[in-house]
Amino acid sequence: MASHPQPPTVGFDLDMTLIDSRPGIKAAFVVLADLTGTYIDTDLVVTRLGPPLEHELAHWFPADRVDAVADLYRDIYPRHAIGPALPMPGAREAVEAVREAGGRTVVVTAKYEPNAVLHLEHLGIEPDAVVGSLWAEAKAEALRTHGAAYYVGDHTGDVRGARTAGALSIAVPTGPCDAEELRSAGADVVLDDLTAFPGWLASRLARVSGESGEPREPQAPQTSPAPLA
Repeated sequence: MASHPQPPTVGFDLDMTLIDSRPGIKAAFVVLADLTGTYIDTDLVVTRLGPPLEHELAHWFPADRVDAVADLYRDIYPRHAIGPALPMPGAREAVEAVREAGGRTVVVTAKYEPNAVLHLEHLGIEPDAVVGSLWAEAKAEALRTHGAAYYVGDHTGDVRGARTAGALSIAVPTGPCDAEELRSAGADVVLDDLTAFPGWLASRLARVSGESGEPREPQAPQTSPAPLA
């Protein structure tokens, strides 16, 4: 008799996984450079999205200015970065596929949480929860709290977060890391992009439910939800 696992909870990264934020981030950095009188190679900036903002600012500003400049950037971000952003191909469909399977979605990102929420609202992408300001292994906090069995991301830091949480790492080479980098980091699955995710998820859930005769997959550990950001 086929087993019937609980509906899945799937975590998603934001930048370059669900959204192409490069045009808006470039625009915000242009304004930041003008306001601070600092040269910033904005074309270079948008090739290495993923890590926390402070990591990028440290390339352009002295250490004792990074926190203040980060606050300034986050303040100007909504006016300059939200509108130009675009959904990644298959993003809405990927989130909807989880919902259609009876599951939940949680966006876990290094981005400042209020700005992450603005992006998702602007693009009409509706996860069940959003957790910001977490990077790499620290993402495991939110993934465990929400009981995510899967985490989808474009960066090796996302792979590290998934593995730390005990979640299956689903990688898409749509950001700064190519497929080989993602595999080498330990990704369990590498898809070309999110357009492949609904089909992959359907196949995966069929196997987990025992339709192919395989044993039920254990659920990811879950703790009581608590404020994280």
